[in-house]
Amino acid sequence: MAIKVIVELKAEPGRRDELAKVLHELLDDLGPVLQQRGSLGSTVYEVVDDPDTLVEIADWESAAARDAVMSDPAAAEAMARVFELLAGPFRATVVQEA
Repeated sequence: MAIKVIVELKAEPGRRDELAKVLHELLDDLGPVLQQRGSLGSTVYEVVDDPDTLVEIADWESAAARDAVMSDPAAAEAMARVFELLAGPFRATVVQEA
């Protein structure tokens, strides 16, 4: 069953634009590989009333497909640039249609 993943990313103060740039570059670079592994794409949003926060909403073919990608050490390595810009851990919520 298809899922959506809502990821909240809080940047270090004043670094949201830099975080957005790095995140977009990462998604552009990895897009084709992620599609082969079950990603259906994602969109990144700025939080209107929080100048340091971004939200990514990603669509996946299944929770298992996402879990496989997220448990791959290469994914953590690719995300290192994103992690360096965060003020703390990101928050991910996985949802599916009721």
